[in-house]
Amino acid sequence: MRLLEHDGTGGFRLTKLLPNDAIPEIPPYAILSHTWGDAEVLFKDLEDSTAKSKAGYAKIQFCGDRAREDGLQFFWIDTCCIDKSDHVELEHALNSMFQWYRDAAKCYVYLADVLAHKQDADGNLKWRIGFQNCRWFTRGWTLQELIAPASVEFFSREDERLGDKKSLEKEIHDTTGIPLRALQGNPLSDFGVDQRMAWIEKRETRYEEDKVYALFGIFDVHIPVIYGEGKQKASRRLRGKIHEDYLYPCHDKERIELAKGGLLANAYRWVFDNPDFIRWYHLPKSRLLWIKGDPGKGKTMLPCGIINKLEGPITADGGNLAYFFCQATDSHINNATAVLRGLIHLLARRQPRLLSHLPENTYPSDEAMAWIVLSKVLQEMLEDPNLKATYLVIDALDECVTDLPQLLKLVAQTSLISPHVKWVVSSRNLPHIEEQLVALAQHSRLSLELNAESVTSAVNAYVRHRVLYLSHMKQYDSKTETAIQDHLSSIANGTFLWVALVCRNLEMIESWNAQAALKSFPPGLDSLYGQMLRHIDKLKDANLCKHILAIATITYRPLALKELASLANLLKSISDNPAFLKGIIQLCGSFLALQGTTVYFVHQSAKDFLLGMVPGEASERAFNQIFPSGVGYVHRDICSASLGLMSAVLVRDIYGLSTPGFPIEQVRTPDPDPLATTRYSCVYWVNHLSESASGTSTNLDDFLRDNGIIHTFLKTNFLYWLEALSLLEAISEGITAIRQLGSLLRRTNQERRINNRLAKNNSKSNRDIGAY
Repeated sequence: MRLLEHDGTGGFRLTKLLPNDAIPEIPPYAILSHTWGDAEVLFKDLEDSTAKSKAGYAKIQFCGDRAREDGLQFFWIDTCCIDKSDHVELEHALNSMFQWYRDAAKCYVYLADVLAHKQDADGNLKWRIGFQNCRWFTRGWTLQELIAPASVEFFSREDERLGDKKSLEKEIHDTTGIPLRALQGNPLSDFGVDQRMAWIEKRETRYEEDKVYALFGIFDVHIPVIYGEGKQKASRRLRGKIHEDYLYPCHDKERIELAKGGLLANAYRWVFDNPDFIRWYHLPKSRLLWIKGDPGKGKTMLPCGIINKLEGPITADGGNLAYFFCQATDSHINNATAVLRGLIHLLARRQPRLLSHLPENTYPSDEAMAWIVLSKVLQEMLEDPNLKATYLVIDALDECVTDLPQLLKLVAQTSLISPHVKWVVSSRNLPHIEEQLVALAQHSRLSLELNAESVTSAVNAYVRHRVLYLSHMKQYDSKTETAIQDHLSSIANGTFLWVALVCRNLEMIESWNAQAALKSFPPGLDSLYGQMLRHIDKLKDANLCKHILAIATITYRPLALKELASLANLLKSISDNPAFLKGIIQLCGSFLALQGTTVYFVHQSAKDFLLGMVPGEASERAFNQIFPSGVGYVHRDICSASLGLMSAVLVRDIYGLSTPGFPIEQVRTPDPDPLATTRYSCVYWVNHLSESASGTSTNLDDFLRDNGIIHTFLKTNFLYWLEALSLLEAISEGITAIRQLGSLLRRTNQERRINNRLAKNNSKSNRDIGAY
């Protein structure tokens, strides 16, 4: 951003461009909020020294004088601090505007149509009436200028202070309908999507797209600006981004950092002095850095740290940085096509001109075709002649469970043919990944096992950080704190996850018993997982915990608490009790973690352990405990529970829209959402039915026979189900489910005919033997 500052002669000058990420370089500043007139001072007017001749210069003078009175040398005004002839700068400004207003020390609102001293017939000042009817409250962009800053002061046309956001909050609330809690600074995430959308409905903008663009900061999203696309398309893109960030945030770097207890600089800083990293970063021919290591060794911390370190310098030079975090437990982000979509999305957001490579139908519903289209798009983007230095980061390649070979091949191809592109990828030590990457990364292959000393130092720093937090939380004395820190450091064996799990268990142990309990935690992740499961066995709710673990292990995405409770067939009175549900998650032995209202596995290695995929008796024993009758039976239970839930919940016009063909962009989710417990079931029940067919001794006849549970559901609820899918924007998944259901039915009928024929032949054979 640029700022204005006093030049010492009574005038003002622009500063150089200041990098947003370098906070110390951006001094405290004031900011002006106003409505535009016909003679505003623009960027070029300051450049060619014609600003003082324009009527709008009075507002610059006003803002500068107010800032100086408040002890601020710098200030910002939207009319003249942005070079709107530069498309990249303009887009960056529109996406950063909310942040700039939020970070301002003072925000001055200049109301050109409000007179402080105007009186009515009785001699009373009328400015409050003028204040509530002023033009400022009708404009689109001023919405974020009202909400974002902590300090908002209102001034009349005579430059007189009328009050601030706090003293005038009742008038502001009455005029705008914005809740007082939002005006008082409560997190915007406390307010529903549709509620925030409604705040701008009655406001106006010069360009129809701006009515959508002005909401970017309200929803904390960054989206390319495409003037001319129209409000409807812009709204669809915004809702898509909100859907991506709020419903499926698992690939979001900040969420993943939070899931790992925060990103500790001392836990990843060592990588920047590592010879493999230095070689990759500085040598033009070294285009791939492969970070590899065993589970829990901190592989994800390193890409997060690298992104944080490089993003500022790269983007400041006009380059691009895009990243994607795979997660095997979520079907939305555990496949190669999702990786491409994520990288393309971030590249296009950072460099909008790359959107020209997107065909009209960028996201075909057929996954095979989607891969073909998107891989071509990404390659064209990376070969674009105007592309500057570009860094692409993919974390947890081993958790890309669909089409990983194709993804590895694409990474290899682009590494060889795109001179401006460098890759960072991370994965476990798996042979099939090694085969694809070893040749490319032979000079930049960062093995955590070969850097054990650095990893151990990083883990020790992490231990100190976690123990300090524990000590503050549990009020340890210095002797206990030192003993815990020494013990964890001595047996952590370079494994961050082991430390995190032990500390999580210590949070639930009384401080006087901490040292004794500490010695009961075995070294090594698998041994610790085994102990956690043995602890569950001793609980009176052990069967419920194991059932919840079984459901969480085989579902296709992380479940909301209400979804999990419903699929586990918990009583309604229990499922409506958030405290009880959270308590059940805590009882599940640290295998699961709760973020907001969504349940995640604490780590992919924990899920692998329960599925019996880890070599050794402990993992095999865990599988037999969680799935005593096999995985197929749990799939069957989930399918049965889903059909019961949908039959009970789904009704015609469940959102009360009344009008058929209601545009999805205008649909508001009711509060409470009647689909809250069945969102997952609507989309995935057929998947679980299909998987249950592969279970040992699993018979689908009771599901698929005439007048059976599925036949009855489709006869009574088919249209309601389709309506729910449309509200969930999952019609394509519904079409796939119907095809899959038809295939299952044909296969089951064929098996039934074969079995009937065999039964007849056996009966005939028995009669022949009897006659003989």
